Amino acid sequence: MSNMLDTAAEQMMVHRDFQAAFDTCDKCLDTLANMEQEDNRCGEIKAGFCILGIQALAELNQWHGVVFWVLQQYEHQVKIPAKIMQMCILLYSKVGEPAVMQEAARAWLRCPSNSRVIGFGTVAELYLLHVLVPLGHRDEALELIDGEVGCGAFTEDQRQTALEIVEEKERQNQEPPLNPRIGPNSEVTAQTVSTQGALIHKLGTMLKFCYRKLLLTGSGSFPLRRVFLAAVLLYMLFLRMDPALPSSFMWISKLHQLLKQMWSAMFAPYYQALTQSKGL
Repeated sequence: MSNMLDTAAEQMMVHRDFQAAFDTCDKCLDTLANMEQEDNRCGEIKAGFCILGIQALAELNQWHGVVFWVLQQYEHQVKIPAKIMQMCILLYSKVGEPAVMQEAARAWLRCPSNSRVIGFGTVAELYLLHVLVPLGHRDEALELIDGEVGCGAFTEDQRQTALEIVEEKERQNQEPPLNPRIGPNSEVTAQTVSTQGALIHKLGTMLKFCYRKLLLTGSGSFPLRRVFLAAVLLYMLFLRMDPALPSSFMWISKLHQLLKQMWSAMFAPYYQALTQSKGL
């Protein structure tokens, strides 16, 4: 069986033959199931075949049958090893079907014997973050956090973090719905305008800071000012801001004022000197 486990791993990792790897795992698991006695070593090999089989099914895009196949290998779902439960929770969370693991994971965590198993806390954490929170099952999540289910799977720090996550999810669920008259694209537009408004503020502050620094450098900074002005103009050229956006009006207006100030500070002394010389 150990050699067959190595063979299945080689088929998957080296040859990338996922179907052959799964067939090897499935056949060897049938052989293990027919054995009269099952010791710890056999249990580890069985778990190894199951892990490789789950990976093979996922690669073959046959993840729908993972839970059913795993339950076939173990007589009771509470007997499933912790690392396999972890894999299944993560798999169905990744494919967007966390509810598939809710019943099996709940029964596994409520089994008293599993609370002493290595990896129990990790299963509880994954069940909370990837099943209960996405599904919005607040009451069950609080029971798990408070230790009413699972004999205290979390430390005090973990409990505090978990409570904050649950509360944040609840706040998101309680946010008022959007006005249906606004339209489906209004939320995206509002977020875009809000994001651009924040960027406008930051860019404006940065430009003013650079402009003040250049003014403080004295008369010898004329080339630097010209470089800075050219950089701003090139930035506007390549950014190609959409003037139709409401957020662009404020930005263009501020930039125009800033450029006028820079232009006056940079060239006004030269124009005045030229005017005076002509007057003479």
